[in-house]
Amino acid sequence: MSQNKSMLICRYQSICEPDVIDGFQKNGYQVTEYNEKLEDPDYDVKYLKKLSEVILEGNFEFVFSINFFPIISRLCNVLKIPYVCWLVDSPVFQMYSDAVQGEYNRIFIFDRALYEQYYPKNPQGIFHLPLATNTDHWDQVCNNMTGADKGRYSGDISFIGSLYTEKCPYNKIQMMSDYLRGYLEGIMNAQLKIYGYNFLAEVLTPEIIQEFKQSVSWETSPEDYVIDDAIFIADEYLGVKVSEMERIQLLNILAKYFQVRFYTQSDVSVLENVINCGSAESRYEMPKIFRCSKINLNPTAKSIKTGISQRIWDIMGCGGFLISNYQAELPEHFELGKDIETYGSLEELADKCAYYLEHEEERQAIARNGYEKVKKYHTYEIRIREMLDILGKSFA
Repeated sequence: MSQNKSMLICRYQSICEPDVIDGFQKNGYQVTEYNEKLEDPDYDVKYLKKLSEVILEGNFEFVFSINFFPIISRLCNVLKIPYVCWLVDSPVFQMYSDAVQGEYNRIFIFDRALYEQYYPKNPQGIFHLPLATNTDHWDQVCNNMTGADKGRYSGDISFIGSLYTEKCPYNKIQMMSDYLRGYLEGIMNAQLKIYGYNFLAEVLTPEIIQEFKQSVSWETSPEDYVIDDAIFIADEYLGVKVSEMERIQLLNILAKYFQVRFYTQSDVSVLENVINCGSAESRYEMPKIFRCSKINLNPTAKSIKTGISQRIWDIMGCGGFLISNYQAELPEHFELGKDIETYGSLEELADKCAYYLEHEEERQAIARNGYEKVKKYHTYEIRIREMLDILGKSFA
């Protein structure tokens, strides 16, 4: 791999892109942006033609994108230029494509469980890399808040996110036997009570999988996709449903005892006593909410099995106090109870909310410790440097 310090990023308006670009620039890279709209991540002739022209006319060390796109991978492997991508979501359906095996791919995955799932497909080109945050940007926004901002965004407990009710495919299944529905609801209710370990795919028997596929409109994937049915059903259907169930229960339980502010575009008719604040803009409004809220919540989506979601990094990067569900990778980077607080049940979450609302000094100390930890070790500038070091070694 050359060292010309020039790279091309294929953008699709991910909220992470500005911070990633900033991280590359702070590492001395000249960043060229490719902003053509991609109609199909697998086959888009117009997109492919224009992208190939840009690559051939440029002198780039590599092509980059947030998440994995088979169409970009195939082109880069033909042109023999490294394709670097960083998965920030889980699952990413395109990872089922055989294009993952491309020689010039360098795929970074934030969730270790997802990394372990796909690593055998391309041992030389798949790596685990946690996400990061941009404390410089958050500082600029939060340190320039007005008195009106503080009055508007202050609150006891805040949650920014979706209920998943509007994007839960499980809710759209109309024909399902009583046995199948009972089995699935049983394992989902069990998963709802377990934090730190996702077992949904493991308990889907071949018979249950077959009956489930007969109950839904099972879409045919592209020919080069190899799908693990159990993992796909667990992530795309059951995991989303469990996340919906958890968030509704969580918010309704907390709202019985505390002031809970919910920033969302979801239908909140299933919630009681929760203050509906509408949506929150991600770059300039969200950080003010994180900073001004006494407690910020993070119930991680169940499809993220071990990793640390972007929301966790950003709440801490804004200096906000965070209570998150336990994730297996959290202790690798943070001291629980000192940098971040976690819960292992909804009852424990309610107890900790009550405790920290009454103990302001402890709450502020944890928020401060978390902020200092991410600022010192987990910014995009640092993480991109780690990525570049891995790239250099992998192409040596």
